[in-house]
Amino acid sequence: MTELNYAAPDSLDAAVGMLADAGAGARILAGGTDVLVLLHGDLIEPELIVDIKNIPELTEISVEDGAWRIGAAASGMKLMDHEDFAAAWPGVIEGVALIGSVQVKGRASVGGNLCNASPAADSVPPLIAAGAMANIAGPGGKRDLPVEDVITGPGQTALEAGEMVVSFTFPKRPPHSGDCYLRLTPRTEMDIAVVGAAVNLTLDDGGTCTAARVSLGAVAPTPLLVEDAAAALIGTSVDDAALDALAAAASAACDPIDDKRGTIAYRIKTAGVMTRRAAETALDRARRN
Repeated sequence: MTELNYAAPDSLDAAVGMLADAGAGARILAGGTDVLVLLHGDLIEPELIVDIKNIPELTEISVEDGAWRIGAAASGMKLMDHEDFAAAWPGVIEGVALIGSVQVKGRASVGGNLCNASPAADSVPPLIAAGAMANIAGPGGKRDLPVEDVITGPGQTALEAGEMVVSFTFPKRPPHSGDCYLRLTPRTEMDIAVVGAAVNLTLDDGGTCTAARVSLGAVAPTPLLVEDAAAALIGTSVDDAALDALAAAASAACDPIDDKRGTIAYRIKTAGVMTRRAAETALDRARRN
């Protein structure tokens, strides 16, 4: 059995150095709700666990001129309790709120949810729909990557050796903007999504959609940014015809699997339904903002 070491650095530079030195033998503990399950299930055998919760910039939530930055290790409950962020990005909070129980959200982080790289991660589609950027640090310095480009396959990310997600940045929202995340699960609480759908849109003063982003989860090997679905809304008043086109584009983008939670056909059909419902809620929020 591999000897396991634990470290809790208090600076980003120290954490990056530890990860670089340990190489493939290191795992990050942002909240631990995924990595500890894997560890106790003997599914991973790391040589080093690097706990990043003691690094201030990884748990901070801040805003500057309407642009938000949230630390990758900030807990779900901290985000949900932040009234200003929740008001700015309700769809993101809807995704975060579905990450397990209250106890789990007290530890779990959006950064961990992303880097676990599950196709069904609930916080990832609303991050993608929001246009969030992952701010990454590693031995080679810092770089930014759109959230939709981070997950490259189930359990796989675009992070290079020694790199870690430090925070997420969100663009300043124009007036008349709204977002929403909805998911379908076999059970009411604490289950994995059959389909997750996130929509973010902006209207002009006349009610015409000028910008939109649509993301789907649990319907492909990676969460999807569905540009055809967004295009179905842009330039319209988001009427029934546009919503029908949105739903059709969402279903067409799916590449799901059959499993005990849902068949391929069921996921494809449901993706259109859930995306339409999410768009209707996002539209209502945009009209009120």
